[in-house]
Amino acid sequence: MRVLMGEPPAERADAARNRVKVLAAAARLFREKGVDNVSMDAVAAEAGVGKGTLFRRFGDKSGLAVALLDERERELQGAILSGPPPLGPGAPAGERLTAFVDAYLDYVLGHLDLVRMSETSSPGARYRIGAYRFWRLHVAILLAEARPGCDADPLAHALLAPLAADHLTALAGEYGEARARAAVRALLSC
Repeated sequence: MRVLMGEPPAERADAARNRVKVLAAAARLFREKGVDNVSMDAVAAEAGVGKGTLFRRFGDKSGLAVALLDERERELQGAILSGPPPLGPGAPAGERLTAFVDAYLDYVLGHLDLVRMSETSSPGARYRIGAYRFWRLHVAILLAEARPGCDADPLAHALLAPLAADHLTALAGEYGEARARAAVRALLSC
């Protein structure tokens, strides 16, 4: 089989099975015990794989977090690209931006510990994640359409800043999730 440029190599069947087992075990343990209370050793034992397999595939817990979040991010990206309005195409840019913020808040607050780990594993990690680049581009396009003449790229970063998991953890912890959501949404009308 010929592998095209940019196309990932086919995954071996045993590696695919191990990946599924590891992700299921990690999701279960993280849900039951909390992300901070689960070691990579515990994930390997729960999945029935060797520690070397786990570390080679995911590197560390932040790598596991990114892998677990991947499907949720793909679902949100799919809804943005081809879902029904207002999140998907067909609604005015301002309505799409509000729908995006609401959907993104659902995503982050629903997976707060995992998103926080994926975003803070190393300095600047949040900005290197491919999904962040997608979110920023989407927001910049909507801002440019909704506010012609604005400097959309830095505004997109500024709008996404309060949606960072670390910030939302502090905000929701102090004021509760409902007030945190309302505060972030209020920024859209400023």
